[in-house]
Amino acid sequence: MAATGEQGGTTGPGGERRDGRHESTDERADRLWNELLQEVRVTQTGVQILFGFLLTVVFTPRFATLDDTDRVIYVVTVVLGAATTGALVGPVSFHRIVTGRRMKPQTVAWAARLTMVGVVLLLATVASALLLILRIALDNAAVPWLVAGVVAWLLLCWFGLPGWALHRHKPRE
Repeated sequence: MAATGEQGGTTGPGGERRDGRHESTDERADRLWNELLQEVRVTQTGVQILFGFLLTVVFTPRFATLDDTDRVIYVVTVVLGAATTGALVGPVSFHRIVTGRRMKPQTVAWAARLTMVGVVLLLATVASALLLILRIALDNAAVPWLVAGVVAWLLLCWFGLPGWALHRHKPRE
């Protein structure tokens, strides 16, 4: 009977990995680290563009005309953008601080957690930015529904489909 391995996949009676890969713990950690870095690069680019845009808004003439609610939404959005940036830069800082301490598997695990926090914060940042922009552009009752629709779509794409795939393709014993 196969058991689930610590990092996923299955192990046979002798503890050998049976997921099609023959790699040591360190090789696996190196591979997962490289995959994680690629994922972080993609999300960081989007966050940097969005955050940069948000930082410029306060210096436009239109900003002075925003009502209190829109200013609060703006401040929340900027804070969320900063927190998202922190979470997505966190894996790089974490790796740099612990490099050479023989902690690669633990580093990968913590960096993956920080990246997931960053993705959740990115969802909140996008929703907040969309809310602010649509409130100003449309100024009608459809705005919350549009934002909810986009958030539902992002939840489906970012969490629902991967969750479905995990459930659908569980390793069979």
